[in-house]
Amino acid sequence: MNGLGFFVRRLGQAILTLLGVILLVFVLFNWVGGDPATILAGKMASAQDIANVRHQLGTDRPLWEQGLIFLRQVLTGNYGNSWATQEPVADIFRSRLGPSLTLLIPMLLLETGVAVTVALLVAALRGSWFDRGVRVVSTVAMSVSLLVYILVGQYVFAYLWGWFPVKGWSDSWRLNLTTYAVLPILLGLLVSIAPSIRLYRSFLLEEIQQDFVRTARAKGLSEMRILFVHVLRNAAIPIVTNVLMGLPGLLTGAFLLERFFAIPGIGREIILAVERSDFPLIKATTVYVAMATLLVNFVGDLMYRWLDPRVRLE
Repeated sequence: MNGLGFFVRRLGQAILTLLGVILLVFVLFNWVGGDPATILAGKMASAQDIANVRHQLGTDRPLWEQGLIFLRQVLTGNYGNSWATQEPVADIFRSRLGPSLTLLIPMLLLETGVAVTVALLVAALRGSWFDRGVRVVSTVAMSVSLLVYILVGQYVFAYLWGWFPVKGWSDSWRLNLTTYAVLPILLGLLVSIAPSIRLYRSFLLEEIQQDFVRTARAKGLSEMRILFVHVLRNAAIPIVTNVLMGLPGLLTGAFLLERFFAIPGIGREIILAVERSDFPLIKATTVYVAMATLLVNFVGDLMYRWLDPRVRLE
């Protein structure tokens, strides 16, 4: 019964939060974003041309009616057509999301696996030269912009040495994953893995100081068993939280990587939408990310309960 009550409460909270996001997006794009009709009609348009565009967009209707139209778009998933390309927004997401996921899912999995493994090693060897070296390298890696990694990586690994294509994409998922996405994934890891290692190291070291670790050592358990079985499991909740926080970002893609490597993902499309003031695509992205965030938070609560039975769903 507690589980059912938790589900009902979280569903109610999610609905209210989503309604708040919808209202905020509607207000921002209708009052702060300017008149879209003047953008679409062009600088040389007459007053009659602008009025015709307003009528086609429905922005000449009362605000409450425009709000209901936007709400219906959210509920049906039909946000109309892109103002720039006249392509349905739903089709844009359907065709562009695949390349973004091909790039970001392997990056997320590799980042999590490598960061947790290295964090366990530096926690086991805390205070050693290896621990200090990893911290120095991580700090240096965090200090360099992703843009620098992209420019240097493309020039050295792709242009000079020819190990990877400079840019490009194909219709083959396997070819993309094994050829075109390799260098972007590696460059993305250079930026994202350093803060994750430092963060996970702090989580693990905090657990190592707990009383249950001293008790396990007193019982004669090996250091590796203590780290991998006891410490890692207790540090899993903050690690899972950090990983889940990055999941909604899968919907927005990797803006710079997709732009510089000519990957036809959703991130590159969002940049173009901002440059073109393509409001339907930007609004749809905002709502989709909000929905994904709410879903990830709910899944996270369930995972906390699975990782630690002491966690109560309230």
